[in-house]
Amino acid sequence: MSYANDMPTVAMASRTDAGLASELRLSVMRLRRRLAGERHPDNVLSMGAMAVLGCLFRNGDLTVGDLAAQERIQPPSMTRIVNGLEHGGYVVRRAHETDGRQVVVVLSEAGRATVLADRARRDAWLAQRLRGLSAEERDTLRRAAPILERLANSD
Repeated sequence: MSYANDMPTVAMASRTDAGLASELRLSVMRLRRRLAGERHPDNVLSMGAMAVLGCLFRNGDLTVGDLAAQERIQPPSMTRIVNGLEHGGYVVRRAHETDGRQVVVVLSEAGRATVLADRARRDAWLAQRLRGLSAEERDTLRRAAPILERLANSD
């Protein structure tokens, strides 16, 4: 069966929640892979490490436990990531301001520069692709972006 013959099936599938879920999953994962491929060439960090730097950039100083909760991974895994980031000079640890038993992870200047360079490159790639869309398509994506964000952050 040719792709053209599959079009009615795809259109019908998107009319159900399960079909929409399938289409969104595939599209979002493909876009994620494309964006991952557009990383800054000097960036040697894993996607997981970049996610941690991005979390610190957005939220400010956090404990390892808070970082693990934000990134939905186990604290021992987050400890390993933070150790690597600290060794590379991307983050520093310091005492919590009000709770002497806790330590917070702080984004260093090198970490901040890495996040900004990586985001600038990926944003430029995506902005170039968006320019190829119609005004109506861009408007649809503007409306969809907060919905996708809400889905990504839901439990």
